[in-house]
This record gives sequence, structure tokens and C-alpha cells, in this order.
Amino acid sequence: MDTVFLSTTTFNDVFKSSFMDKVTSFSIVDTILAMGVAFALGLFIFLIYKKTFSGVMYSASFGVSLIAMALVTTFIILAITSNVVLSLGMVGALSIVRFRTAVKEPLDISFLFWSISVGIVVGAGLIPLAVIGTILIGVTMLVFVNKKSTDNPYILVISCVNDTAEKAALTSVKDSVKKHVVKSKTVSKNGIELTVEIRLKDMTTEFVNKISDLNGVENVVLVSYNGDYMS
Repeated sequence: MDTVFLSTTTFNDVFKSSFMDKVTSFSIVDTILAMGVAFALGLFIFLIYKKTFSGVMYSASFGVSLIAMALVTTFIILAITSNVVLSLGMVGALSIVRFRTAVKEPLDISFLFWSISVGIVVGAGLIPLAVIGTILIGVTMLVFVNKKSTDNPYILVISCVNDTAEKAALTSVKDSVKKHVVKSKTVSKNGIELTVEIRLKDMTTEFVNKISDLNGVENVVLVSYNGDYMS
């Protein structure tokens, strides 16, 4: 006669979960250390951004978002590295995120990737790499971004009444600057408007006054130009 052994299922077995195991495996010390380092490095990135900013309008909220991005990325990486299944789900969730805010300054993209990279490296536990890399990148930014160029382009806008004034103005521009290129020419019943990109010889703008004194020249405007906008 065969004996049948029936297993008894208790209330605890029904609701048994690995949730408490994950809680006990969680290290508060490691998390606080990683988040603290991420905050310090994010603050360093924010200060470098503030120091090297050369755009039209400074955005304090963007600078603060660099700190927040380093912290959030570290938080996500800490969760991902603790569980393979969670990492797959997190990748799927993040793949549907879309950012609609336009980045106006090209250099801002570098700061965004810098902040995200710091969060990833710190979250992965490679704190020495994050610190050394952040310092080297910060020094590089300070050296090259703040480097003043003596060959900055300028845009010269000249309003003339006729062709004779136009030729005289272009001749004066050619003799006064190192290089000039006519970008646009607008002809109307009110006269001729020239837009010329120039490179100054000795960073002096006295030639603008001479051009404005020419017969037939009504108005002369000189503005700095960086290739994307005029300020």
C-alpha cells in the first residue's frame, strides 16, 4: 500500500515573497555614499557650467538640473545593478521617454552628457574614475571654453543710398579689416543694405566711424557674431 504525503500550505507560504530579501540586501551606507559623491560632482559640474557660460541668457534652472540629473542617474543605476530583471524593465521604461525641450547652446549638450555619465559611473561603484574624469573634464572646459580668441568674426550692416556709396563703403571695409565676405545684399527703393562678415586687424572699431562719414552711407551697424546668432 502506497503512502501519499500531502504537503500542508501555510498562510505564510501563500504570501511568501522575495521583497524582504531585497530590503535586507539593500545597503544604506553605499547608497548615501554614492548619492553624496554624485551631488558633489554634480555641484562641480554646475559651477563649471556657470563659470564657462558665454551664451545670450543664463538659465539657473538648467544649472540646477545638471545636479539633479547626476543624482537621478545614480539612483537609477543603483537600482539596476542590484537586479537583472529590474534592469531590463528599466531599459524598456526609459526607452519611451522623450524630451521636448530644445537645447539652444551646443555646449549645453556636453554638460548634459557629462552629468549623466557621472551618475552612471558613480552608480556603478567606480567612484575614483568618476572623480578623476570629472576633474579632467572640468579643467579642459575651463581652459578651452574661456580661451579668448583674437580672430572673432563680426557682422557689419551698411545702409547705402546708391551703387556709388556701396562701392566706396566696400573699398573702405577692404582697407580697414583683415578679411571680409559679403553675406547678403538687399536692394529696395529706399537704398541698398549690405551684410558683411569681417575679421578685424587689431581689434579696433574706428573704421566704422570712417565708413559712416562716407557720402551716401546712411547707417552702419557692427555686431559680434558666433555663427548661430548675433548679440
